[in-house]
Amino acid sequence: MMPARQTTLKSQIALAGAGVHSNAPAHLVLHPAEANTGIVFLRTGLEGGRERSIEARWSQVTTTELCTVIGDASSGAVSTIEHLLAAFAGLGVDNALVEVDGPEVPIMDGSSAAFVEAIDQVGIAELSAPRRYIKVLKPVRIEHGRAFSELRPANSGFRLEVEIDFAQGVIGRQKKVIDLDAKTFRRDIARARTFGFVHDVERLWKAGFALGASLENSIALEEGRILNPEGLRFSDEFVRHKTLDAVGDLALAGAPLIGTYRSYCGGHRTNVAVLEALFSDRSAYEVVEAPKRRLGARTESAFAGAPAFSAEIN
Repeated sequence: MMPARQTTLKSQIALAGAGVHSNAPAHLVLHPAEANTGIVFLRTGLEGGRERSIEARWSQVTTTELCTVIGDASSGAVSTIEHLLAAFAGLGVDNALVEVDGPEVPIMDGSSAAFVEAIDQVGIAELSAPRRYIKVLKPVRIEHGRAFSELRPANSGFRLEVEIDFAQGVIGRQKKVIDLDAKTFRRDIARARTFGFVHDVERLWKAGFALGASLENSIALEEGRILNPEGLRFSDEFVRHKTLDAVGDLALAGAPLIGTYRSYCGGHRTNVAVLEALFSDRSAYEVVEAPKRRLGARTESAFAGAPAFSAEIN
């Protein structure tokens, strides 16, 4: 049974690190937030002491090259938000204010593990407001070259079926299927790290990417071998990380999804594009509200009734 009420953090907690692409230091403070706030980034440290609030929504995405960016460089942006959003979505945190004083969320160890640990340290509080879900009503699919991503209807829950196919034998073809809940996310997805190829480094540096990448925060691959002395955390860590990215990017829907997500050779671009396709077709989804829990009674199905409201989430 999926949660019937919205959640937030019990108290604030701070983290610090550097961005994997910018190598810029950043301090991160995760704050509790009221019901119906969603996940909001407060970008501080801008020129002239300015601050800017940016909702974590697909409509705020400006770049999906190698990471997901919301906002714009001229007025304030935050990049590489996907690992933090994955931790919120994976553990079921609906509302939080993320204060960050740099242009990029710290990469930490390249996974969601540090963010999960931070959330666990303060705990999750249940709010009185009923939880809202976005229920997929009909298939939506986008394609980019050989890659595709699609959302399909389901009666309940959120399933991800993520497949990758790399020519390099050290990765090859891998597939991961999960039904998203906190236990599965913690056990199977949260610790999977980002990865990259050494032969791409010089090109990425010239483009302003991977300036902070190291063996401490990425799996490095060269000539069919893994350079990290400790090796992999999972035999299929690569597809698990792609699944982590998908969980984070799809959290930009603004509410938990009810449906099945499938992707082949996808990435940030296709993850966000399928949300854009979903929300561009009002007949493809509905917003449903979990019923209020009755004392002494089991929670009813959150998905049996009519839409809670007709306004579009974007």
